[in-house]
Amino acid sequence: MVEKEAASIIWPGKPLSRAFYNRAATTLAPRLLNKVLAAADGRAGRIVEVEAYVGAIDPAAHTYRGKTPRNAVMFGPPGHMYVYFTYGMHWCCNCVSGPQGDGCGVLIRALEPLHGIAQMRAARPRTAHDRDLCRGPARLTQAMGISGAQNGIDLVGAHDRFAIVDDGMAPPGDLVGSTRIGISRGKDSPWRWSVPGNRHVSGTASQRG
Repeated sequence: MVEKEAASIIWPGKPLSRAFYNRAATTLAPRLLNKVLAAADGRAGRIVEVEAYVGAIDPAAHTYRGKTPRNAVMFGPPGHMYVYFTYGMHWCCNCVSGPQGDGCGVLIRALEPLHGIAQMRAARPRTAHDRDLCRGPARLTQAMGISGAQNGIDLVGAHDRFAIVDDGMAPPGDLVGSTRIGISRGKDSPWRWSVPGNRHVSGTASQRG
């Protein structure tokens, strides 16, 4: 169910436009690095690691075999959030990329916490170090308060609780994609990108920049 409520994203900057998301997932993913995932309750984190999932040509994508009730959001308009449950215990969040109907998107794998860190700690009370609050896709959803209630929300819409914001920091330059992690199929596709040297990245990446 899509959650809608009047809210205002407080992190300084401009929410990404629909046109920004309306591009191939492999093009969108590295451009999301250094953007900020912000919540209306004040929590915010800089995106430092992402993976692209490319629909019908990608056996690792949830949409590889077509549209189902679970993955329907991925076939919708770009700029929406696709949230799914995995391993019977974790939520992961993606942003849908265009064009509509292709079933493509970008998994947000790690954030560098920027604001609302006390709230993140409260959401992840067993985390010993702030470095690990959002270091991985399941951790970041816990820290940011993202669950199935956010599946389908519009990251572009002015009245949703979450947005991805451009606060003026450019993506790192001259990136080379590395292989994705935590999957059993499509492992050789170089569709994972991260901010080089950032201590909040969830795993080792073979890339430069």
